[in-house]
Amino acid sequence: MRRSLRSLSAASLLVAAILVGAGAWVLLAGGAVQSGLKSSSRNALLRPTGEAQLVSVAPMPEGAGEGEMCAMVPASSQERLVAMLQQQMAAARAADTPEEANRQAVSLERPPVRVIHDPYPTFSSVAMDPLTRDIYLQDENLFQIVAYDHDANTPAKATMTEPKRTIGGHQTKIEFNCALYFDPKTGDIYSVNNDTLDTMVIFDRQARGDVPPTRELKTPHRTYGIAADEETQELYITVQDPPMVVIYDKKASGSDKPKRVLRGNKTHLQDAHGIAVDTKHKLMFVANYGNYAEYRDGGGNNVPRGFGGGMVDGSGKYAPPSISVYNLDAAGNTAPIRLITGPKTMLNWPAHLHYDSQHEELYVANDGDNSVLVFRPMDDGNTAPTRFIKGPKSQVKNPTGVVVDLQSDELFVANMGNHSATVYPRTASGDVPPKRVIRAAPVGTPALQIGNPGAVAYDSKRDEILVPN
Repeated sequence: MRRSLRSLSAASLLVAAILVGAGAWVLLAGGAVQSGLKSSSRNALLRPTGEAQLVSVAPMPEGAGEGEMCAMVPASSQERLVAMLQQQMAAARAADTPEEANRQAVSLERPPVRVIHDPYPTFSSVAMDPLTRDIYLQDENLFQIVAYDHDANTPAKATMTEPKRTIGGHQTKIEFNCALYFDPKTGDIYSVNNDTLDTMVIFDRQARGDVPPTRELKTPHRTYGIAADEETQELYITVQDPPMVVIYDKKASGSDKPKRVLRGNKTHLQDAHGIAVDTKHKLMFVANYGNYAEYRDGGGNNVPRGFGGGMVDGSGKYAPPSISVYNLDAAGNTAPIRLITGPKTMLNWPAHLHYDSQHEELYVANDGDNSVLVFRPMDDGNTAPTRFIKGPKSQVKNPTGVVVDLQSDELFVANMGNHSATVYPRTASGDVPPKRVIRAAPVGTPALQIGNPGAVAYDSKRDEILVPN
């Protein structure tokens, strides 16, 4: 505003007088002249200039014309008015001091005093190649997929186990990916992006290094879990917020739309995470953190558009974590047929799920409770798991991924909290030590679990740095 005051001149006073006169003239001349003035002003001035601009002209209110008025100005005054305003702005710019006129942005490149960063892989999901039996781990921290030998076991004194190969780099489009699915027939590797690129990437079995995916599929924002029905060749993908399940043809690519969508106020989908399917009993299992809000349209068999996904402002709630069970072909605003929830379930931030069809058991990576839970597919309500793995000997720490290898009768667990994947007998229960451990960092190295931080704050009372992710 200082510039506006400094550049006030005789021309400015003349413009002010013209504006007053123009107001009376517009009042008398009618809409056609007003429309022309608006058009001229819009074409000449409605561009970002950093200065005050004439943006519209409106008729004076009734009664405002009583008393003394300025003389009417001719019709050509609108062009003169625009020209004078442009001259005034040019004169204001010319009045800048040399320092202001020559001022330029300066980019400073300096090293940080210190960096808070986890240099080691953090495993968020696990899958197995049924042909080679290699173990694939999704590294959400360093943006890569890491492959290990099935029987890899890091010695206690070793820093880590070297992977057989990695898939990572700019061309891969792996960024904050959190879920893996391995096609048992083709060997294709499906990797789900959670937060930034909104793209699921598919690689072939031999992929290595910084290579582009063989196929991509645009997905809704905040996708998390993935499962497949190999009989119908369909992919099931969960979306955290707004919570829903989107079902695609397994060969979908590009901007292909889902075949059907499960979402709505009746679905009990509440910050949906892991998903598993039981093709024998035609069931779908979804793990829910418990955060949710109401849909304006109630729900439906479609992906909602717009910011916020059609959720009602102020309707957000917190509910206990749960596993909701649906018919496999459920779509639209459909309620679950069963709900596993309650204190006996031990559910606390249930992440990825795995269904063992041979033994009819549902495995839950229970992130918030540092445990792995096992349920039966027909469990309902406040039901305790049939068994669980938990305790310091187990080395289970913030588990988010689980998979069962039926050939070796073993359970693999991806632990985000300690840079490791741990292996147990399939029937293991309680605080049992793992048979093998795949470590990606020295023993005892804590995982910082910094994932896509959106801000940072300093707590002066506790002398702590707060990082929301």
